[in-house]
Amino acid sequence: MAGLAARRGAAMRPPSSGMRAAVARSPAASFLLSAAAAAALVGGFYFWLVVSSFRLPDSGAAGCRPDGEGSWAVGMFYGSSPLELRPIELEGRSNDNSSAWPVANPVLTCATPTEAGYPSNFVADPFLYVEGDTLFLFFETKTTTSMQGDIGVARSVDRGATWEFLGIALDEAWHLSYPFVFKYENEIYMMPEGNKKKELRLYRAMKFPLEWTLEKVLVNKPLIDASLVQFEGYWWLFASDFTRYGVEKNAELEIWYSNSPLGPWTEHKKNPIYKSDKSLGARNGGRLFIYEGSLYRPGQDCSGTYGRRVKLYKVEKLSKEEYKEVPVKLGIEEPKKGRNAWNGMRYHHMDAQPLASGGWIAVMDGDRVPSGDSTRRSLLGSVAFLLASAFVIFVGFMKGAISCNVPLSFWVPLTRRTELSRVLPMYRFNQKVRRYSTSISRYISATKTKLSEKTWSNMIFFCVVAFFGIVNVCIAVHFLCGGNGAEEAYTYQGQHSQFTMVTMTYEARLWNLKLFVEHYSRCESVREIVVVWNKGNPPSSDAFDSTVPVRIRVEEINSLNNRFRVDPRINTRAVFELDDDIMMTCTDLEKGFKVWREHPERMVGFYPRMIDGDPMQYRNERYARGKNGYNLILTGAAFMDSEFAFKTYWSEEAREGRDYVHKNFNCEDLLMNFLYANASSARTVEYVHPAWAIDTSKFSSVAISRDTQKHYDIRTNCLAKFSSIYGPLPKKWEFGMREDGWDK
Repeated sequence: MAGLAARRGAAMRPPSSGMRAAVARSPAASFLLSAAAAAALVGGFYFWLVVSSFRLPDSGAAGCRPDGEGSWAVGMFYGSSPLELRPIELEGRSNDNSSAWPVANPVLTCATPTEAGYPSNFVADPFLYVEGDTLFLFFETKTTTSMQGDIGVARSVDRGATWEFLGIALDEAWHLSYPFVFKYENEIYMMPEGNKKKELRLYRAMKFPLEWTLEKVLVNKPLIDASLVQFEGYWWLFASDFTRYGVEKNAELEIWYSNSPLGPWTEHKKNPIYKSDKSLGARNGGRLFIYEGSLYRPGQDCSGTYGRRVKLYKVEKLSKEEYKEVPVKLGIEEPKKGRNAWNGMRYHHMDAQPLASGGWIAVMDGDRVPSGDSTRRSLLGSVAFLLASAFVIFVGFMKGAISCNVPLSFWVPLTRRTELSRVLPMYRFNQKVRRYSTSISRYISATKTKLSEKTWSNMIFFCVVAFFGIVNVCIAVHFLCGGNGAEEAYTYQGQHSQFTMVTMTYEARLWNLKLFVEHYSRCESVREIVVVWNKGNPPSSDAFDSTVPVRIRVEEINSLNNRFRVDPRINTRAVFELDDDIMMTCTDLEKGFKVWREHPERMVGFYPRMIDGDPMQYRNERYARGKNGYNLILTGAAFMDSEFAFKTYWSEEAREGRDYVHKNFNCEDLLMNFLYANASSARTVEYVHPAWAIDTSKFSSVAISRDTQKHYDIRTNCLAKFSSIYGPLPKKWEFGMREDGWDK
């Protein structure tokens, strides 16, 4: 009896700490760790495949940081009239100091004031002041110290190709923007927006362009984006007042008039002209101008996002009693590359002015992200991360519910029953809890039985949950780690430029070519794609989904030498030769282009080779990695100077090599390397490591070199032939010599 009582007492004691630890160490915990690790692997793979191609902001940079207002920059445009303007890259302007052949928009970015010691997140609202052959550009620059707008000024002496930042022209205790600059009675004035001060102020230049003094307050109202114009005997003031009762933000326009820009000013009888539709361009989008006797007003279409685009209006009636305007074509081609274009998402300001030498010049700002993009991306990424975490926890809980067996005594400790305990409140409470716990345990047992069954419905359920978890992991990585989601171009010496892509193909690889064109035409610095058509019926240029011109150059004979044929219709010095079956990120192309601009005398590419031995032997990249160096770059993915490379390839000295290439239908890239090495004793090749590259020919039956060993044997023979004609290749250049690590 004593033994039985002892056993009963032991059974009635609360579960020990060991039992509780066993419950705690359920399979749910280990599964949660496994699920979290899987989510991390998925996120890492997605980052490598997609997000790594985005240009991420430099966290240590003084300026050019992500900003909720955007990443505005300024571009130059030219034309015979303000209704037909072309970007600077189509004008053929160049700058040898920055290897910009041609100079491309944007010509002014946040880096311009930042590198001059005035950290800025963006530049916007540009206004020109033309003084002979010198251009002064006034603009809003959002400083990182105060996070408000100041008025900066830059100068150009080559009609806008290069700009020198002079400093901050105007800095007040409140936000400034829209620096409308004009000349009146031999004095230069500036009328910036400073609506936080609730007045429209006019400043006069004391020592142009950096010293200004307050001349007077023109209007005691918080007017926004105010512009002046002299037309038909009066000075007219166009502006917006969003504090006016009953008007919608960015949808109001009002007009004032006076005999002098210094005032006094009188309101137009029809004010407000607009008050309720943001898409009408009510808010001013730059300086009004007169062309062929007619007045034109640029306005902002703010539908969808602030500053979506500039709309142009022709004023048909303007008097003290009447006002009428009609929309006309702006005459500037819409950007097509989305976030990969400097003005792909927004352009909201234009200042066009006539030049004394003839023609028109204009500045325009643009942005690659919509308003509030950085905030939106952070919010979406955080929500996706929380949802992904919730899916992981849910799956872990369900797994634990299936595998874990919780004893009834875990819920309520057993106690010895006595007559006294039956009447105590704690005993009655424990009995109720035990009854409820029994019901819950039965429900859990039934649910576990259903979930543990290996049925198709259960498998589909868990697959769907896992799928949504993976999707949310990818969304979180995309928005939290992907910067602004753009594959931006890099500047060199503060300037952008463009290059031409050249690829060679034939009829059987048309499907490959379409993927090629659709992808690479979206890269920011790509000016044109030239397709060297070697064989078969050529397609029409309209057959491609492209954001840039596609030119099909049909060749008379099928030869690999056609790849490097001199082409006078190519309008850029930089040419990127790329096989039509190679797919890589636009960011990698932009890195390679920047490296080439640093050393335009070199070939810069993505596939290195190390050629050595006696006799020389052609080997793959693995051999070069083992030797920690390279002395040859494959031109299947390489930048080069078209003027030097193509003319050298088709020179008389290269005739014997070209004949050998044509005969063997191979080795045109090796010949180009020998010609470069023969022309200079300095370094002639440089490598850039791509984030990833895919050879799409592996998915088809039309690969040019499917027998790898035979292909290598032919190229080994080419090395012997070319070295006997043009001399040896250089010894070796090591990997990892660049400070930015792009060649590792």
